[in-house]
Amino acid sequence: MNAYLATICRDLGAELVHVGGVADHVHIVTTLPRTLSQAQLIEQIKKASSKWIKALEARYRGFFWQRGYGAFSVSPSQLEAVLQYVKTQPEHHRTRTFQDEYRELLRRHGVDFAERYV
Repeated sequence: MNAYLATICRDLGAELVHVGGVADHVHIVTTLPRTLSQAQLIEQIKKASSKWIKALEARYRGFFWQRGYGAFSVSPSQLEAVLQYVKTQPEHHRTRTFQDEYRELLRRHGVDFAERYV
């Protein structure tokens, strides 16, 4: 899946930096092409990857992405830290769920959120 997500980003004109994650979520570090809005980029990534994985094998026919998503900008000075975080997802989530970490991140930065999307 990660390689396919990278291909989608490239085909949409987004400069991919890194894709990583674990079984229940994915992180994509990429630029936003000037021809697409953030919502359009996410929609295209989800749409193309969902279609691809469902056609890959019968056991994936029930696959779907959640409705929501989180998108964050990263300053160049913090890019290396973000990449390190994404690259260490399997180790990181052995002790803490994605949902708990996401809630804390949103609260720490004063972002209102709906629990149903976490």
